[in-house]
Amino acid sequence: MQARYWTHWPSDMPRSLALPALRLHDLLARAASRFPDKPATVFQGAALSYRELAARAEALAGHLQHACGVRKGDRVLLDLQNGPDFIVALFGILRADAVAVPVSPANVAAELRHYLEDCGARVAIAEREVASRFAGLPLDHLIVMDEFRAVGKPPAPSAALPDDLCLMPYTSGSTGQPKGCMHTHATCLHNIAGSAVWKHVTADTVALATAPFFHVTGLVHSFLATVYAGGTIVIQRRWDALAAAELVERHRCTHWDNVPTMVVDLLSHPGALEHDLSSLTWIFGGGSAMPEAIAQKLYDLCAVRYIEGYGMTETISQTHINPPQNPKKQCLGIPTFDTESLVVDPETFSVLGPGEQGEIVVRGPQLLKGYWNREQAFRESWAEIDGKPFFRTGDLGRTDEDGYFYISDRLKRMINAAGYKVWPAEIEATMYQHPAIKECCIIASPDARRGETVKAVVVLKPGAAASAEEILDWARGRMAAYKAPRLLAFADALPRTASGKLMWRALQDAEFK
Repeated sequence: MQARYWTHWPSDMPRSLALPALRLHDLLARAASRFPDKPATVFQGAALSYRELAARAEALAGHLQHACGVRKGDRVLLDLQNGPDFIVALFGILRADAVAVPVSPANVAAELRHYLEDCGARVAIAEREVASRFAGLPLDHLIVMDEFRAVGKPPAPSAALPDDLCLMPYTSGSTGQPKGCMHTHATCLHNIAGSAVWKHVTADTVALATAPFFHVTGLVHSFLATVYAGGTIVIQRRWDALAAAELVERHRCTHWDNVPTMVVDLLSHPGALEHDLSSLTWIFGGGSAMPEAIAQKLYDLCAVRYIEGYGMTETISQTHINPPQNPKKQCLGIPTFDTESLVVDPETFSVLGPGEQGEIVVRGPQLLKGYWNREQAFRESWAEIDGKPFFRTGDLGRTDEDGYFYISDRLKRMINAAGYKVWPAEIEATMYQHPAIKECCIIASPDARRGETVKAVVVLKPGAAASAEEILDWARGRMAAYKAPRLLAFADALPRTASGKLMWRALQDAEFK
């Protein structure tokens, strides 16, 4: 880590984390032992104690092992909205020494089929609302949590080790289908503990959980860091600004981890602003830059600065975070515990100085161990710099004289829609299945609320007839709502180079002029 980072390191923070050799399911067992009768979760007016939460997770683990035949290292798909059931399911999978594969409940059957076939999961845990989407998919067992009542044997003693695979969220990329990011108990624990330490999460913390648990921000910061400290999680099933403000006031929430769009929604809702938000002491987010005017309005309202951070699914959330005593606006912050980061020339990998734009690269104990069944893609994601391996983020950025990092552009084709990462190649692969589409290019379009939204530029086949609304309706039925194009433009042809390569950047740049 370069010396200038340390100038702004919080004075009350250790410079390195010394962590015990724990598995993630040990976090729940430890909290249940220390605070058995304390509310672990509050959801829709009902509290669930740590003792009850642990008992339910143990029962599910036993069911997975004895009724479903789940063995150490088996993957189990997890398809649930935010709620205590998600927490029970995740810890149940981990306690069974299996690997949790969290996916968005917005996924449709075709997307679920890809995840199941790619990771080899034969067991899935879902809720009644989405259970019908699994019909006809390659599964041996589907556990519907709304209906599940565990009976039978307790699980076998855990044989998992800290370096064993435990969590495999999926990310996508510029080359097509999503890839499973292989994380161990140790890679996850580093950022869970790091989150708790940096944000002063303690047993007294009451965390408002609005970010989805299937995404690393909600999973690590709202959920697992709070369990790590033995705090209470106040859970919102789906985002609602007025309901969130009511929860903060009623339960005196202290911490709120989110995406900036949620803060925009809350501060623009007249009813939400009538509630007392003064209990909040820490508001953290990432995924997209927080508009400066919104950050100032938030500070004026509740005297809390919005702390931005940066990370990836590959790093199980944060690699950078702003120091709370001196945060900068629309800034990634500084590399967090035991993490190194540089800005380099993306062609030569030479290290660049302050103000020079290049690719952000990172290394640290939170890095994934591989892409599931994608060894070549994993190898190609690394670069050797000064004899050390660094992970290529694909984001272009710069540092300032203080060592803070900023994003300026992307090397990869990614759309950031309200904090959700949308990869055009994946969407295009689906759009080409439409019988009237000859060519398609997916780009980002500016959106006042979401920051960016998904737009399709389409060339129809000769003689084909299809309206924009018809194609958009078709797309909404074949992919998760946040991925589906919301805008569509027809073109006679897509711009291509002399060699036939799609010039997506030309379309993208024109959209933002």
